[in-house]
Amino acid sequence: MSTLLALDTATEACSVALLHDGKVTSHYEVIPRLHAQKLLPMIKQLLTDAGTTLSAVDAIAFGRGPGAFTGVRIAIGVVQGLAFALERPVLPVSNLAVLAQRAFREHGAHQVAAAIDARMDEVYWGCYRETAGEMRLVGVEAVQPPEVAALPDDASGEWFGAGTGWGYAERIGVKLSGQDAGMLPHAEDLLALARFAWARGEAIPADQAQPVYLRDKVAQTKAERQL
Repeated sequence: MSTLLALDTATEACSVALLHDGKVTSHYEVIPRLHAQKLLPMIKQLLTDAGTTLSAVDAIAFGRGPGAFTGVRIAIGVVQGLAFALERPVLPVSNLAVLAQRAFREHGAHQVAAAIDARMDEVYWGCYRETAGEMRLVGVEAVQPPEVAALPDDASGEWFGAGTGWGYAERIGVKLSGQDAGMLPHAEDLLALARFAWARGEAIPADQAQPVYLRDKVAQTKAERQL
């Protein structure tokens, strides 16, 4: 039976999860700006609690974004360091998909409009439907003003809003059956998605791990800001 480690630092939350001997254990904290200091100790404690070691891990899953630039880079840096040392593959997972999976786990939502506050008056946006326990993307993920966010063209039935982007709810013209604007990605749900990806053989070499910011540019020069 496979042992999978999952970690996420793309938002204010820092979390880790482990599948070992068929059992899932996890740790989750909302600790803005402390991810770099806390992540490795959290992983060590998680492995200790599960009675195993890093060498038992078959693959490492991580939140590849979208999310905070620094947070996503922390996750990729740690994952690549561990994966290279262990000679193990990695499993990149969308943070919007992780939100949708959490909404499915906690609220029983089968159709989810996931949104993360992208700052700069924009939201990271993606719509997901549940299929056999897995939240799957419908259409594409995007970063856009709240007013532009929309459900898929074929949308019907009830939709649930998940994520901090729903702090702009009054500007998003989407009718929902419910929402949780305080929801952040959780490594337990990242792990659930990683298990599906692992079973499909979607793991990649560590050196191919790349962040997904959705924005083409994450920073502007001084001259560009003055235009």
